[in-house]
Amino acid sequence: MAYLRLQNKHTGEILELRRHTTNGQQDLELRGTVPPNGDGPPMHIHYSQDEEGMVTTGTLSVEVGGRRIDANAGEKVMLPRGIPHRWWNQSDQPLAFHGRVTPVDDLDKYLQAIFEIMNAGPKNRPPLFYLAHASLRHRRTQAVLVMPLAIQAVLFRMLVVLGTVMGRYRGTEWPGCPARCTGAPEA
Repeated sequence: MAYLRLQNKHTGEILELRRHTTNGQQDLELRGTVPPNGDGPPMHIHYSQDEEGMVTTGTLSVEVGGRRIDANAGEKVMLPRGIPHRWWNQSDQPLAFHGRVTPVDDLDKYLQAIFEIMNAGPKNRPPLFYLAHASLRHRRTQAVLVMPLAIQAVLFRMLVVLGTVMGRYRGTEWPGCPARCTGAPEA
């Protein structure tokens, strides 16, 4: 069965995603790896999805709701909706994990856009026109907490207007373009 494979060229993080339906409920199956001492995503929040996962190798370090959790191989981690969190691999061993996100909503499309945008710029410097576009497009379900949300709301709207005037969103070849970010396949 096919997965949508996403890779951050700067951190080496790999995520594989596919949608799965059981009893009419759709969830998102995740498999991922992070190199030794590697970064995962920045602080972020999912407003409508619950994440749960199990570490298969290595140690997953998580900051969730202001507290730190370290999970070793065989241990589970729960990341409830609405709680800011980030995760990384602080160990000298590769990290591998698998899990599920329920409900899917638009998380797979959002992640696909964000990985494209992150890969389009230098490390830790995603192109702001495209980050702003993806952030506004998914603002009801996801947020990257790189700056206060009130500032994002104003700044990102201004950037999207400016980017539109400048022609940054013409065609389908720009990072995070919705026409290309169609999400994970169904299992």
